[in-house]
Amino acid sequence: MNIKRSAQNPIIRVEDVVPSRPDFRVLGVFNAGVAQLRDEIILLLRISEAPVSDKADEVLVPLLNEAGTDVLVECYDKSDPSYDFSDSRFIAKDGRTVMLTSLSHLRVARSKDGVHFDIEPQPALFPESALEAWGIEDPRVTQLGDIYYITYSAASAHGVGVGLAETRDFRTFKRRGLMLAPENKDVMIFPEKINGKYYALHRPVPKSFGSPEMWIAESPDLDHWGNHRLLMGLSEQGWDSARMGGGAVPIRTERGWLVLYHGADSTHRYCMGAALLDLESPSKVIARSRFPVLEPEAAYEVNGFFGKVVFSCGALLWDQTVRMYYGAADEVMAVVDIPLEDIFNTLS
Repeated sequence: MNIKRSAQNPIIRVEDVVPSRPDFRVLGVFNAGVAQLRDEIILLLRISEAPVSDKADEVLVPLLNEAGTDVLVECYDKSDPSYDFSDSRFIAKDGRTVMLTSLSHLRVARSKDGVHFDIEPQPALFPESALEAWGIEDPRVTQLGDIYYITYSAASAHGVGVGLAETRDFRTFKRRGLMLAPENKDVMIFPEKINGKYYALHRPVPKSFGSPEMWIAESPDLDHWGNHRLLMGLSEQGWDSARMGGGAVPIRTERGWLVLYHGADSTHRYCMGAALLDLESPSKVIARSRFPVLEPEAAYEVNGFFGKVVFSCGALLWDQTVRMYYGAADEVMAVVDIPLEDIFNTLS
C-alpha cells in the first residue's frame, strides 16, 4: 500500500501539552476526534493525566468526586499482592478493573495545514459527573449542518457509557447527557441522515458471554436510539480476531460508506482496517479488509505507554486521499495519508 506517514510524526507529543493542574503530568495525547471548521483542522484530543509521584513503590490514581466538583487522589501500594499492576492502564483485583491509572479529558488543537497544531492550554470538556468519574475518552466528531456532535466514552465504576455533546465553534460546548448506557463505546454518528433517520455505529461489551463486536442503531432525533443490529463480528483469525470497534466517523464514497475501524489480535496488537457499507442501507456490509490498512510499525507506534497500537477516531477525505489522524502507542498523535483506492484494494 502507498502509505505516507507524515515526516513530522508524531505531530503532537506529551511534552507539547500543558497539564490541567500543576501537580499532574501528562501521560498521553492521543485518539483525537477530527473536524474541519472553515479554514482550520480541529483535533479534539484525548489528554490522559496522572498525579506526580516521586515514590517508585506507589501508584497515585486520580478520580472525580461524586459531586463532580473536584479531583481526588488515591494511593495504591505496588507491593500489595491483592492488586494486579501488570497493565499500565489500570489496576485490577480478582480479575476485575477497580481503577484506571489516569484521568482523561478532551482538549482542542487547531491547525491551518493539518500537521502543525496549536494546543489550547485548558480542557474543552472535563469530567463533571459520577458517570464520568474515571474520565472521558476517545471522542468522535460528526458535522450535521453547522453543528458538530461529539460522542465520547464516559468511564466510571459503573462501566463505560457513551456521552454526547455539541458545539458550533469548538469554544463553547453543550452536553446532551448519556447517549448509551454502559457497557458501550466506540460510537460514531453518520454525517448525514439516511432515509430520514440518523444512524450510529457502536460496540457493546458483553460481560457474561459474547464478544466485543460492531453494531448499528438508528434514531429520529439523536437522543433516542433503537433498532440495534449486529453489523460485523470478529474474524476467525488474524488482525481483528480478538476485538474490534469503530474508528473514524464514516465517510461517504461513490462505492458506499467507508468505515475505518480498529481490530486487535490475541497479542493486543491494534491495527486499522476498513469496511464498506451500503449507502442507502448502512446495516448491510458490502466488504471488509482482508488485511490491515495501517499497522504498528514505526518506533512511536510500537513503543510507548501501551505499545503496538494504532487507533484512529477521525479521518478526512481530500482529493481521493484519506488523511487519517491516529493515536500511536496510547501516547502520541500521528497522521498518515492513504490513497482511497489502496484502501478499497484491501476489501473483499
